[in-house]
Amino acid sequence: MRVLVTGGAGFIGANFVHWTLAHRPEVQVTVLDALTYAADGSSLAGAAPLVQGDIADAELVDRLVADTDLVVHFAAETHNDNSLSDPSPFVRTNVMGTFTLLEACRRHGVRLHHVSTDEVYGDLELDDPARFTESTPYNPSSPYSSTKAASDLLVRAWVRSFGLTATLSNCSNNYGPYQHVEKFIPRQITNVLDGLRPRLYGDGLNVRDWIHVDDHNSAVWAIVDRGRSGETYLIGADGEESNRTVVEAILRGLGQPEDAFDLVPDRPGHDRRYAIDSSKLRTELGWTPQYGDFAAGLRATIDWYRENQAWWRPQKAATEAKYAKVGQ
Repeated sequence: MRVLVTGGAGFIGANFVHWTLAHRPEVQVTVLDALTYAADGSSLAGAAPLVQGDIADAELVDRLVADTDLVVHFAAETHNDNSLSDPSPFVRTNVMGTFTLLEACRRHGVRLHHVSTDEVYGDLELDDPARFTESTPYNPSSPYSSTKAASDLLVRAWVRSFGLTATLSNCSNNYGPYQHVEKFIPRQITNVLDGLRPRLYGDGLNVRDWIHVDDHNSAVWAIVDRGRSGETYLIGADGEESNRTVVEAILRGLGQPEDAFDLVPDRPGHDRRYAIDSSKLRTELGWTPQYGDFAAGLRATIDWYRENQAWWRPQKAATEAKYAKVGQ
């Protein structure tokens, strides 16, 4: 099977490539990635051929899709803060890039799996027992989540209007190796390693539903193998934790007092809580997570960042300089 992985030099995409090569020896992987600041070719370590290019480049995308059996579409601009500063790259990559890919898959009859986020559903109240399901109405809060919602709707429309064979997944917050240090968990880990105090938005009680990236990627393959075309599957591992709890666990894991953090003013439109109900994925496709215990996955992630400083140090200074300008 020839598989094109868009965004395969980014965090989740690179881990998907490594997981695939380790567990699916019959698969030949090609990566398409624009190699923006959030991607790193060294994350692939030569594991698969890497084509540098823009997902919205119709000629390039058409040529690559024509020579593949399956596209797994991770490519996206993903950072909420950046989308508030400049939404335009999010519209180009997440909307126009997905459109370009859909048209290529339609022309060549290629199966697509589209990777999305639970942020398209908006947020939940902290005291609300409900979780997001596949039937939860979309209610995006930021330019990032709204462009991901738009890309989801495009995929569904191409399935219904043109008969494209495609599946979708909306996943909760990923963590694990090779994640850029601007993201919440690696930023806090690397700050503590550098002797800096972590910072939390608002009261730190915002809740995210965490999943180890390997569990996400095993679920994607379950959907590719057994999912029904046109269906959406929510991917989650019952990992609800507040940002404050996560930072306290990181501090403990690195031998620091668990209250050694600071609070900073909240960001605009900051969602309070995400929570995924992955019952459909588990019952229909028989998937279960490897890291059912968030604490175990977090310990493994802390160890990876402690042992792979050569990978993240080149990103760190620029990231912290950017946040310093806005007091974060």
